Amino acid sequence: MRRFNLAVLAAVALASGLTAVPAQAHTGRPPGIENCTASGCHFDVPPGTYDVKVLLGGDAESHTAISGETRRSLLPETAVAAGERASRSFTVNVRTPEGEPTGPDGTSGLDLALGGSAPALAGIKVTPARHTRQIFLVGDSTVCDQPGDPYSGWGQQLPQYLRKGVSVANYADSGESTVTYLSEPRLWATVQPLIRPGDLVLVQLAHNDKTTDEATYRANLETLVAGVREKGGNPVLVTPIVRRWFNSDGTLNNGTALLVNGLGVDHPAVIRSVAAAEDVPLIDLTAKTKTLVESLGVEGSKAIYLYNEKRDNTHTSVHGATVYAGLVRDELVAQRLVPAGLVRVG
Repeated sequence: MRRFNLAVLAAVALASGLTAVPAQAHTGRPPGIENCTASGCHFDVPPGTYDVKVLLGGDAESHTAISGETRRSLLPETAVAAGERASRSFTVNVRTPEGEPTGPDGTSGLDLALGGSAPALAGIKVTPARHTRQIFLVGDSTVCDQPGDPYSGWGQQLPQYLRKGVSVANYADSGESTVTYLSEPRLWATVQPLIRPGDLVLVQLAHNDKTTDEATYRANLETLVAGVREKGGNPVLVTPIVRRWFNSDGTLNNGTALLVNGLGVDHPAVIRSVAAAEDVPLIDLTAKTKTLVESLGVEGSKAIYLYNEKRDNTHTSVHGATVYAGLVRDELVAQRLVPAGLVRVG
């Protein structure tokens, strides 16, 4: 059963002399808890990047998680003992459209939802972020901010692993291949101008390149790498997550699982080759997810994907996306792409 400590909200509001006014009405004071209800908060801020500092806890033991915008996990469930308080901070990207780039605009401003088994929010402050490291995600439906449950992309779960000072701008979009991502104006033509010197750009495109020949696929990856570098960004190539497609011996050693298309193009192999040739960091998510899925076996791996709900062996559940985001997090730290101090572990 979930409960929310309304008394904490009331006490903070009274002690601070706060009134229920929209965020834009503040003069010289960061938007705060007066913009919150028992289920979440709304801040009328323009598109941009914001630091959010929350104070968690109440009279009873609490367990609070925070998500935002289009179902992005921003803060993992955090336990606080009865009568105690815990401060946590994160950085969030606010944009329009707020989810998939070719999807609906969503609501303006910043929306946060309170979750966890017993959420208790004692205070909150939202301020424009400065000196933020930004991670752009270029990908497909296995990466994107999925609009509806039970679907989730790993990019949707990645923000919860990052501390204040790093934001995720997830421009992955369902159904996209390297061909369509480069040609659709709302995708690469929109993302590239936003890249700043030092930004990371993670590229995972393969699942929908079913009819793309090898020369075209390679050239498209090279175009994306060059485009990131042109803006001073740092490209990172990511091999695609495996499909849950087992052989009779319990392995995933087949073209369906390992993303070999109908023309015989081995997408992960091409990505590895381009990464080596262009001296680009590589996150071999194909190899890592293959090892994990095989270790879980036919039954255990069903929960990673949406087999039980949709008989879907390609798209991940919230649980699966969270596990896979953890693999990406581990590689960002191991390859020193993001400082360890800006990453949440565990």
